[in-house]
Amino acid sequence: MFNKIDKNSERLIRHERVRKHLSGTTECPRLCVYRSNTSIYAQVIDDTKGATLASASSQDKALEKQLKGKTKTEQARIVGEELAKRALKAKVKTVVFDRGGYIYTGRVQALADGARSAGLEF
Repeated sequence: MFNKIDKNSERLIRHERVRKHLSGTTECPRLCVYRSNTSIYAQVIDDTKGATLASASSQDKALEKQLKGKTKTEQARIVGEELAKRALKAKVKTVVFDRGGYIYTGRVQALADGARSAGLEF
């Protein structure tokens, strides 16, 4: 019998492998992405302090009107732009991008492009 591959466990293995070498500092925190079937979440994290400096998601009440009627990729771009605004307000200009084990395409890429267009550097 063939066993069905659990894609999420494979993603978690990739994520752990990358996180061995990737961490956010006070000068250059980590932009971490989590993508579910319906939503996308992003945080800017300072790993030395263990603190979240800024966060945004497609579940935010503040973004509810902007996201209504948009595709998931368009929503991801808007979330990236909002995250960048919140990070710049927290005086964070450069970040290290942590794609969370996901392939850099589709919604993950749209979030990154939105964050770059709003002023974050990575």
